[in-house]
Amino acid sequence: MLSAALTRATAGALRAKAPGGRERWERKNYARRNVELYAGPASALAVAVGAGRVSPAAGVAVAVAGICGAYDDIAGAEDARRGFRAHLRALRDGEVTSGAVKLFGISAAGLVAGAFLKERPLDRLLAGVVIAGAAHFVNLVDVRPGRAAASVLALGAPGLFRAGAGAGIAAAAMGAAAAVLPDDLGERAMIGDTGAHALGAALGAAVVAGNGRVGLVAHAAAVVAAAVYGDKVSETVRVLGGT
Repeated sequence: MLSAALTRATAGALRAKAPGGRERWERKNYARRNVELYAGPASALAVAVGAGRVSPAAGVAVAVAGICGAYDDIAGAEDARRGFRAHLRALRDGEVTSGAVKLFGISAAGLVAGAFLKERPLDRLLAGVVIAGAAHFVNLVDVRPGRAAASVLALGAPGLFRAGAGAGIAAAAMGAAAAVLPDDLGERAMIGDTGAHALGAALGAAVVAGNGRVGLVAHAAAVVAAAVYGDKVSETVRVLGGT
C-alpha cells in the first residue's frame, strides 16, 4: 500500500538526516521514556499524498491538519493547557496559543474541503465539522501508545466497503496508521499532534466522501459530543491503557 510504504521511507529518511539535530526529534512519553518523533511527519506526509491522489481537496485538508499539528508540537510543547475551552479563554484574554491556531486552521481546512466534496450548503458545513472533528478526536485518544493509530484502523475499516472515493481515502489513512503502529505500541516512536491530526482529518474525509446527509449528521453529532466531553474521552483512554 502506497501510504504505508511512503510512511516507512519518509521516517527512515528523517531518522538518517535528523534535520536540526537529533534532540529536536526526541520527546518523553507519558512514562518518561525517550521516543522518536519521525513517525508524525512521515505519516502526515504519506496520508496527505495518498488522500490527495483520490481527492485533492481531501489531500489539502490532511496536509493543513498535519502542518497545524506540527506547529502545536513545536510551539506548544511546553504549554500545559489542553482542550478548546482553555485555548478560547486565552484567546479572549488576547493570547493566540498554538492550540487556537490549530483549532481555527484545521476547521477552516475542513470547511474548504467540504465545499469541494459536497454540493449542498448544509452538507458542506457538516462535512467541515466531520473532518475537523475527526482530526480532534484522534488527537484526543492519542494519550497512550498506539491508541490513535489503532482507532484509525478500527474506525476506517468500514469505509473500505463503501463505493467511491471514501474507500480510497480510508485505505490511505489505514496504511499510514498500520505503518506507525508497531513502533508506537513498542514505545519507540510517537506520532504527536502532527500525525494524529493528519490521520484524523483523513478519517473524517473518508467519512464525508462515503456518506450522505444522514451519515454526515450522525458523524457530526458524534465528533461534536467527543469534543464537548474531550477530557472524559482522553481520561477513559488513559484508564483503559493503564497508568
